[in-house]
Amino acid sequence: MAEASYPPAKHGGGNGAAAAFPARKPPPGYGSARPTYRAPPRKRRRRCGLGRCCCWLTLFLLALILLAAIAGGAFYLIFRPRQPAFSVSSLSFANLNSSLSLAMAAKNTNKKLAFDFDSISVSAFDREEKIGDGEFPPFFQQSGNTTVLKTTVASLRSDLRKKSGVEVEIRLETKAGIAIGGAKTKRVRIRVNCPAVAVAKSRQSSPPHSSCKVELRIKIWKWYF
Repeated sequence: MAEASYPPAKHGGGNGAAAAFPARKPPPGYGSARPTYRAPPRKRRRRCGLGRCCCWLTLFLLALILLAAIAGGAFYLIFRPRQPAFSVSSLSFANLNSSLSLAMAAKNTNKKLAFDFDSISVSAFDREEKIGDGEFPPFFQQSGNTTVLKTTVASLRSDLRKKSGVEVEIRLETKAGIAIGGAKTKRVRIRVNCPAVAVAKSRQSSPPHSSCKVELRIKIWKWYF
């Protein structure tokens, strides 16, 4: 019986698979050079930096205010500062030229603080009309002391010679600092207003220590308070 002959089998499963499943075509542009990626430029944070500076500056100022308040409170509790007191001791016409002889008392009621006064300018008024000017010399006043100040107010008005008497109001302007041991504070402005006193030419007028109103004028930047 004759054997049947078959053609030789072709090897290469890859070709067979390629014949069964044809290869896909690559998409257009495949294998070409891709464009280089560049990150977008970062924006400078100017506003953020400015805001931080303002924030730190605000915190610094608040800290200074807090420290000043603490120091001021401690100073007040320890020393109990009181402003100086002024009073008119005597006031009279010095001569026929209508000059006024003025004596005042300055009292320091503090127990631990001394005052260092500049020269004190004196102005006398008769119902808001100025009579004349005078001056007290500068002086240093220890705690608990009373200093007597004397001056002559030269009259600038000739019509006072015809009057038998006037109502004189005394106003003072000066600067004073506080002395603690060997340390001294910055001087502040002081304004003193004394109530009107009736002064007659025929006799001396000595009011019983007429008390005056004292105002401290503290300067902040360009303004006084």
